[in-house]
Amino acid sequence: MRKLVMAVCLCFAFTTIQAQQKKALNILAIGAHPDDCDSKFGGTAALFAQMGHNVKFLALTNGDAGHYAMGGGVLAKKRRQEAKDAAKALGITEYEVLDNHDGELFPTLNVRLEVIRRIRDWDADIVLGLRPNDYHPDHRNAGSVVQDAAYMNIVPNVAPDTPPLKKNPVFLYMSDHFKKPYPFQKDIAVIVDDVIDTKVKGLAAHDSQMFEWLPWTNGVDVSTIPTGEQERLKWLKERWMNRKPDASTLEAVKKWYPNVDTSKVSQVEFFEICEYGKQPTDEEIKQMFPMLGSK
Repeated sequence: MRKLVMAVCLCFAFTTIQAQQKKALNILAIGAHPDDCDSKFGGTAALFAQMGHNVKFLALTNGDAGHYAMGGGVLAKKRRQEAKDAAKALGITEYEVLDNHDGELFPTLNVRLEVIRRIRDWDADIVLGLRPNDYHPDHRNAGSVVQDAAYMNIVPNVAPDTPPLKKNPVFLYMSDHFKKPYPFQKDIAVIVDDVIDTKVKGLAAHDSQMFEWLPWTNGVDVSTIPTGEQERLKWLKERWMNRKPDASTLEAVKKWYPNVDTSKVSQVEFFEICEYGKQPTDEEIKQMFPMLGSK
């Protein structure tokens, strides 16, 4: 009888551990515009989605200013549909676009409360945002809003219409190349070579950005950009695949993929741990990023 009881206890414990290991994570990535999260987190988001985790992208503005030939409500409607198409291409759960004007985002109390409510509603385990130092004022302000929400989201009397989280999520910055006041730190590295085609399809869904606005801002004659679907994907992928990792990149990758030949790694997404919010250990990071070391 005693052996039977012990066997039942062991079985229950093993089942509990399995359930904990299989618990779906809730990940919320927050950008200023539709396409911000896709370019910095699209590959990792696709990997999370493939593993059965819940990923949501949130754009704090509707992108209604980012074009050379259209704008206002027409552009906002187009960009909202592009976001939905990108979510489908990446396989993520949701892509929400708030109705704040592009180019006019400020870290106001109202915007902060919107972000706090989204973090709580998503019951987020991981929240990703932009750093508050960037060329675009919307990016800087989006980063500040997420920072401001990092502690306030657990305060019951803030946004009391939405129940506070019982734990503070891990807050991460998505990567950038800016050096002041300090360079982006490559705390976490995720190899996305296996899903680069998925990421490119997600980016390509933002048609008005990837094949019109962004090339135009870089002096590209948009009439030279291919019009066929496969040709456009190839064109976009070639430009994305040109971003090869350097020595510091490969060193950061090696920490999380010790058994991988880094010389064969091409596409990597990086994340910096924000000082605010939960401070994860390396072991906790491995649990929250279950794709690490698995390539």
